[in-house]
Amino acid sequence: MENVVLSIHLILALLLIGIVLLQRSEGGGLGMGGSSSGTGVMTGRQAANALTRLTWALAAAFIVTSLTLTVLSAHKAGVTSVVDRFLQDTPATAPATGPALPQVELPPAPATDGPVTPPAAE
Repeated sequence: MENVVLSIHLILALLLIGIVLLQRSEGGGLGMGGSSSGTGVMTGRQAANALTRLTWALAAAFIVTSLTLTVLSAHKAGVTSVVDRFLQDTPATAPATGPALPQVELPPAPATDGPVTPPAAE
């Protein structure tokens, strides 16, 4: 179910990008800037209105699929939130000295008496 909604979500995202790129920044759409005669199928104003309505419809569907994916993933994850899990893992009283650090054994020091720096390049 989640894969189907995710696929629809991605298709809607691509369609929304395409529709937004088809619109002109002056508020017109597809037919603006062309011939001024009204002999075409759609005038510039009608194309702009159609693209605007299609943009709103795709945006609404995109938001619905976003919310659906959020609900599906929350349902799949369980009923506890990250904060709830963090509060359950911490003890009621914290130690005063802080957490114990792991003991690390260091390798023995080199047996040479000379400096450990590399020789200078000439």
